[in-house]
Amino acid sequence: MTNNKPPILPLISLLFATTSLNLPLQAQNVANLSTATPYLLSQEDIKAKADRLYQEGLKLYQQGTAESLQQAIAKWQEALPLYQQIGDRTQEARTLNNIGGVYDALGEKQKALEYYQQSLPLRRAVGDRTGEATTLNNIGFVYNALGEKQKALEYYQQSLPLSRAVGDRTVEATTLNNIGFVYNALGEK
Repeated sequence: MTNNKPPILPLISLLFATTSLNLPLQAQNVANLSTATPYLLSQEDIKAKADRLYQEGLKLYQQGTAESLQQAIAKWQEALPLYQQIGDRTQEARTLNNIGGVYDALGEKQKALEYYQQSLPLRRAVGDRTGEATTLNNIGFVYNALGEKQKALEYYQQSLPLSRAVGDRTVEATTLNNIGFVYNALGEK
């Protein structure tokens, strides 16, 4: 008996780049924090909270239990509007991809697709070609699981040249592996 289900899980965006403003605090600004630019402080506070929630979600995801995966979704769904509020589209796209990945792992394929399809245009808009290749691969993975093999191939074939162009050997290898599983399932050895 052959198992046609690919053993590769969707790719979660584990890479996380933090950027922060390193503005010098001058004595008069410390004394007058209430008159300091509240927009900058507010943006920084929002970013810090969103990043904390994102990291907590990653830790929960890595635990891998059904309960911790649900908790990871909750953390990322809490971070998502914060990233949207501050206009961090890169992190918004990563968060959407990660939520999709958890729904995929939990077997909720349609929900996974919804999140991946929200992530994809953001990845493209910010020029995140590695992330775009990852999300395309993940969409293909869901379509494969849903039995839509040709549609899966279409997404894998979009992912492959992107991963090659950016030199991401991990996504390239995963995508090639997934393409092989589809062809195997189609009886094309």
